[in-house]
Amino acid sequence: MTHSAEGWNAGLWLAVIVSGIYHGINPGMGWPLAVSAGLMERRQAALFRALGILAGGHFAAMAIILLPFSLLTTLVSWSRQIQISASLLVIGFGVFLFFNRRHPRALARIPPAKLALWSFAIAMAHGAGLMLLPIYLGLCSASQPLDPGHEAAIALASHNLTLALGVAAIHTAAMIAAGGIIAWSVYRYLGLQILSKLWINLDAFWALSLIAVGLSSIVAFIG
Repeated sequence: MTHSAEGWNAGLWLAVIVSGIYHGINPGMGWPLAVSAGLMERRQAALFRALGILAGGHFAAMAIILLPFSLLTTLVSWSRQIQISASLLVIGFGVFLFFNRRHPRALARIPPAKLALWSFAIAMAHGAGLMLLPIYLGLCSASQPLDPGHEAAIALASHNLTLALGVAAIHTAAMIAAGGIIAWSVYRYLGLQILSKLWINLDAFWALSLIAVGLSSIVAFIG
C-alpha cells in the first residue's frame, strides 16, 4: 500500500470518527434523554445506562444501512457505479431533508422509555447511516482485488462485512462519547433547564452536511 493510499484510508477513518462526534453533539440524536433519565432517577448510573441503550439503537441503524453494501462491493466491475449511486442517494436525501424538515409522525408515537427503538428510528429518519455510506465504500475500494474471481469475491464479501460492522462500531463509539460528555456535563453541572436557552436547531445544517458528504464523495470517486 502506497503512502497516498495509506493517507486516503486514514482520512476516511478520521471521517468515520468525526461524523460520529458530529452525530453525538447533535441533541436530536438523544443525549438530552440520557440527561433526563439521570435526573429523574437521581442516579448517574441511569444516565450511563441510557447512553448505552442509545448507542445500541444507533449502531443497529448504521449497520442496517452498511451491511447490504458489503455484498454489493463484490461486484468489482461495477464499483464506481455503486459508489456514485450511493453518493447521489445521500445528496438526494439531504435535499429532501432540507426542504422537508418535519419529523415523521411515527417518531412521536415511540415512548421515550423505549430508547433503543427511538435511537434506531431517529437515526434512520435523519439519514445518519447514509452519511457513513460513501465513507464506507471508499474504505472498501482499497480492498478490491485485481482478479474478481469467485474465491476473491467470497473473501472480499467476508472482509467488507467485518469492515461494515467495524465502521458502525467506531462511528457509534465516537457518537456516544461526544454525546455522553455533553450529557454528563449537563447532568452534573447545568441541568435540563439550560436546554431551553441553548437549544440549537441543526436540521438545516444536517441536511446540508449530507449534501456536502455526497458531493465530496463523487469528486473523490471520479478523481
